[in-house]
Amino acid sequence: MPTSLFAFSLLYGGLVVLAGVLGTKIAALGHWPLLGDLAVESGIFAFLMLVVMASAVAELFGQDVANRLVRFGFVPLIVSMLLLTFVINAVPPAPFWGDQEAFARLLGQGARMQFAGLVSYGVSQTLNVYVFARLAGGRGRLLMLRAWVASLLSQIVDTLIFITISFAGVRDPSGAMLPIGAIMGGQILSKLVLSTIMVPPLIWVFVKLGRWLDAPR
Repeated sequence: MPTSLFAFSLLYGGLVVLAGVLGTKIAALGHWPLLGDLAVESGIFAFLMLVVMASAVAELFGQDVANRLVRFGFVPLIVSMLLLTFVINAVPPAPFWGDQEAFARLLGQGARMQFAGLVSYGVSQTLNVYVFARLAGGRGRLLMLRAWVASLLSQIVDTLIFITISFAGVRDPSGAMLPIGAIMGGQILSKLVLSTIMVPPLIWVFVKLGRWLDAPR
């Protein structure tokens, strides 16, 4: 296995798990001209790294290899979900440890949200690889532009799928339906801003890093 593919695969698997953990924090992105105050779940920082690495693998080794990376990403994602569920619900806390409730509240997800995460991950990452590989005739041309466009589309689809599955039909404490349209709009806008800032330079860095790691010495 090429050194870069081995290294990127290890990092990819770790970030698949970390994205769900980071998602428990809502991060403020500050006030933006014309856009207003933006906030986003912090898992997006890990998720955009997944987008970058899958795109870098597609650039270096082709679309089929990148799709295999995405599919194998389900393994650490599902295992981490099962282990968290087991530790929260089946493993009793030590008598002297008083943070069980906070631990469960922050890291526990219901079956509906877990299913939403699996579906949105698989669809959006596969779409990202497909769009990135197909734009501009494939590998070698317009690298940063292809990565940017693919990440924008994948983030929109990821948000639409995850929020729809997680919250459609859910009511707030007052009994009113959750405004999922407004939730989607704010999340999509925030993710598009981060995709624009992070993805183009990072894809360039990872492709250069991959070629350096695989260069004969």
